Amino acid sequence: MVRDAEKQLEVIKRGTVEIIPEDELVQKIKRSITAGKPLRIKLGLDPTAPDIHLGHTVVLQKMRQFQQLGHEVIIILGDFTARIGDPTGRSETRPQLSEEEIQANARTYERQIYKILDPDKTKLVFNSQWLAPLNFAQVIQLAAKYTVARMLERDDFSRRFHEGLPISIHEFFYPLMQGYDSVALGADVEVGGTDQKFNLLMGRTLQKEYGQEPQVALTMPILEGLDGVQKMSKSLGNYIGIDEPPGEMYGKTMSIPDGLMLRYFELVTPVPLEDLREISAGLTEGRLHPRDVKMRLAREIVAFYHGEQAAREAEREFIRVFRQHELPEEMAEFTVTSQMLENGSIWLPKLMLLTGLAPSTSEGRRLIQQGAVKVDGLKINDPAYNLVPADGMVIRSGKRRFVRLKVG
Repeated sequence: MVRDAEKQLEVIKRGTVEIIPEDELVQKIKRSITAGKPLRIKLGLDPTAPDIHLGHTVVLQKMRQFQQLGHEVIIILGDFTARIGDPTGRSETRPQLSEEEIQANARTYERQIYKILDPDKTKLVFNSQWLAPLNFAQVIQLAAKYTVARMLERDDFSRRFHEGLPISIHEFFYPLMQGYDSVALGADVEVGGTDQKFNLLMGRTLQKEYGQEPQVALTMPILEGLDGVQKMSKSLGNYIGIDEPPGEMYGKTMSIPDGLMLRYFELVTPVPLEDLREISAGLTEGRLHPRDVKMRLAREIVAFYHGEQAAREAEREFIRVFRQHELPEEMAEFTVTSQMLENGSIWLPKLMLLTGLAPSTSEGRRLIQQGAVKVDGLKINDPAYNLVPADGMVIRSGKRRFVRLKVG
């Protein structure tokens, strides 16, 4: 355990939005050092989606830092709470997941979490362990510890109530159950995104009600995606998945706005604080070029998930393709058959759909109109373009997608 309380606090505050309350955390750290007993740090994750992207890793990186400071890290996979679904930010009731979906997602989460956390130092539990055995009388007792008026102070509930949108009674139980997780574990600290503040504070309230010392709530920011505006999301397509190939991960990182570089360094890489200060000063003083800083960021992210060798290879390939304007050494191939052709040619947006370069012909048209499509290095601007395919012809869509044609 790191036995310097100030050093611990400096690491814990890295990238943090709020510590509620900070003075209680300082006291907990000092007692922990004196007694030689690690704090119990809780993070709850509902397995409502099958994959984790960099946005999800912001809180996991904070848990990793707690782990390195010598504290006990507990990850709750909310197999029980996922049956309701977190109402945070919702304008309507979430559809409930099946038990099969929850368990499949939980297995994927477990595998991906250990890319960030040390599996030998991580306690992984399911909250059905203590929530499922509660009888109806105990559920009533739990519900009696919080009022409807206070529940409606929550932004999403308040908005839906005033707009006349339905709120199901079972949704009120989500924050109660998440708060009860803290009671069941005797958590000292709970980590969550800023959107989880209400749920984290519920844990403090319920621990007091059950005679426990309340946990400290630590909130982390929501990471912006590749567009630099919206939060990172698979549905918006602005994400970097932690299971993506090294080249894809590197190229996506190089596409983020320069203004987000330091934020990504701070929130999703293990780069030391001293290095972050030097990078920030170097950019401010003009000693470091933003392109070189972003390349280091891309290397750091790829190396964390795929290793140093993969990061070096991804960087070499990126330089070769995007800075020296060469074709990638490996690319997908697609065979064009005679059945696809009409009078020896094929409408380019249709071909883009068939090759996977676009999810639809309308998206293919849009990419062409934006000047994002090239055939053998020649930019195509006409969405009505009919292509006469030839063996070895290369179609490029955007910065990172290539297909080599074969004529069958």
